[in-house]
Amino acid sequence: MSDADIKNKVYNVLFICTGNSARSIMAEVILNHLGQGRFKAYSAGSHPRDAVHPMTLELLASQHYDIDGLRSKSWSEFAQAGAPAMDFIFTVCDQAAGEICPVWPGQPISAHWGFADPVAVTGDREKQLKAFTSAEFQIANRIRLLLSLPIDKIDHLSLQAKLREIGSIA
Repeated sequence: MSDADIKNKVYNVLFICTGNSARSIMAEVILNHLGQGRFKAYSAGSHPRDAVHPMTLELLASQHYDIDGLRSKSWSEFAQAGAPAMDFIFTVCDQAAGEICPVWPGQPISAHWGFADPVAVTGDREKQLKAFTSAEFQIANRIRLLLSLPIDKIDHLSLQAKLREIGSIA
């Protein structure tokens, strides 16, 4: 690969959660926005819900992110022939991190970036919205750290270590 090819490479990233209705969807949308064409983010779940959580959509829309076409998807869509080859795979919930994942072609770099599940928060609307906002803020912070890495200049093992470090940041 030439220097120009490396510089112009678009990295495919898959964010995985169990339900694919909140955290992984947020990560997909935020990275697609902040990645400015250098990253193409996707999200999926091991047991996807019927729909994206309404509060996820509400919060992302209020932050002026593009929410058109968002849907909960199974991770099996990304393990099939013809699916985009992933460069990175991040689990964003502890339950998905413990599950046996499909075999991903191309040996993508993986890391666990756990976030508290805002969908699990009960109580009034204000309390729930605070949980969604907190998750969105934490996800955006870690994505900004990802974007600050000189990905095309770091060896595979060092990059893996850096991504795991980012996963431990609150």
